[in-house]
Amino acid sequence: MRTRLARLYKMGDLRIETDTVAAPGPGEVLLKMAAAGICGSDLHYYQDGGFGPVRVREPIIPGHEASGTVSQVGEGVDLKAGTLVAVNPSQPCGHCEYCEKNMPIHCLEMRFMGSAMRLPHEQGMFREWLVVPARQCFEVGVATTAAEAACSEPLSVCLHAASRAGDITGKRVLVTGAGPIGALAVAVAAYYGASEIVVTDLADAALDRAKAMGATRTIDVSKHAPALAEYEAGKGYFDLVFECSAAAPAIRGAIAAIRPRGTIVQVGVTGDVPIPLNAIVGKELQLHGTQRFHEEFGTAVDLISSRKIDVRPIISHSLPLEEATAAFILAGDRTAACKVQLTF
Repeated sequence: MRTRLARLYKMGDLRIETDTVAAPGPGEVLLKMAAAGICGSDLHYYQDGGFGPVRVREPIIPGHEASGTVSQVGEGVDLKAGTLVAVNPSQPCGHCEYCEKNMPIHCLEMRFMGSAMRLPHEQGMFREWLVVPARQCFEVGVATTAAEAACSEPLSVCLHAASRAGDITGKRVLVTGAGPIGALAVAVAAYYGASEIVVTDLADAALDRAKAMGATRTIDVSKHAPALAEYEAGKGYFDLVFECSAAAPAIRGAIAAIRPRGTIVQVGVTGDVPIPLNAIVGKELQLHGTQRFHEEFGTAVDLISSRKIDVRPIISHSLPLEEATAAFILAGDRTAACKVQLTF
C-alpha cells in the first residue's frame, strides 16, 4: 500500500512524496488520516530549520496534532473500523528512571512523533495513511469533527500547563501571546474558574480569537502598552501568568504586572532570553516550566468531545496535503492565521 506524505528536507524545503505503508501488526491500527495541525515547532522546522538546540538533521515528516479514522486493526485491537480517533503522539518507554517515578513526560527514551530532538528523527503524521499502536488512539465523540479532534494535542499542552499553576479558581490571570496555545490557555483558565483573564498580543486577529475563547480583556501591546502598565501599580495585579510568547518584552511585562508570590507558568519556548532576576527575587515569584503532557491527553479528548472546551474558534484554515507548503506559509502569517490544518 502507498501513501502520500509531506517530508521536510531542510529549512523551506517541504516536498510531497509517496511511501509504503505496512499492514497493522498485533496491537496496531491503520488510520486514514483526516486532519493534522501545524504546530509552532513544525513552523520553526520549516522557517528556521529548528529551534534552540533542536535542528532538522535528516529528512523528517512533521506533524504531531492529528486525527484519523480507523481503517484496519491488528490482532488484539477492539477499535471498530470507521471510528474517528485523536492520536496521542507521545510514546514514553515506561521503564526508565522517570517513567518509574510516574514522570513519563521526562522519559529518557521518549519518542514523540514529528520531533527532530532525537536522531534518527521521530517521523510524524503529515501523511494520508498511518500505522500506530492502538494505545495511542483515543475515540472522540460522535458529534466531534476531525478538525476539532486534531486539537486534542495542543489542548493537552495547556491542560498540563494548568496543572503546574495550582488552583486557578477565582484567580486573576494574564496570558501573554494569543497564538493557538495562548488561545487554548485562555479556554483552560476559563474552564477552571479564573475570575479575570487578560490577554496580550501584537495582532488584532489573535486577540479577537482570544475573546472568543473566553478572555475578559485583550490588549494590543504594540499600540496600547500603557494599558498593561496599569496593572503594575501596588507591586502588581495578576495572581497567575501563562507566558505563551517566549518574547523577552512580554516576559518582562508579565513579571512587572504579577503580584508578589504569584506564579508564572512558562509555556512558550525559545533560546536564551534575559530576565529581571531582581524582580523575581524581590517579588518572591514562582516560575514554573511546563512541557508536553501525559494523562491530560485523554482529558483533552473528553473536553473537546463534550465541547466543554470549544476549540473551533482557533481553527482558521484547512488546506489539502498537496498544498502543504502554502499551508506552512499561511501558518507563519499571524495577522491572518491561527491554527492551520492539513486535510487528507
